[in-house]
Amino acid sequence: MSLRTVVKKATRQDVRVCHACDDCDIGLHGDMDIPLSSLIQLVMLNDEEALHCRTLWSDPVLDASHGACKRGLDLYAMMIALREESLRRKGL
Repeated sequence: MSLRTVVKKATRQDVRVCHACDDCDIGLHGDMDIPLSSLIQLVMLNDEEALHCRTLWSDPVLDASHGACKRGLDLYAMMIALREESLRRKGL
């Protein structure tokens, strides 16, 4: 199942509403390896890196993702769905 489909099933959101405006970029925290906007793009491209990047597993980034998208994407819910998918694919 594609990562976009995983997010859509878990959150009822379509990441294709993202216009790559970069407004969600909250600045790089020390435990981020990619900005949130890049994480969304990886999901749209079905790139497995989205499931393994440090950004996805950063709790400060997760907390900061609330309301970060001005287009209404719930990035917090998206990150939780991706975390769960990563664990599912690892068999945990």
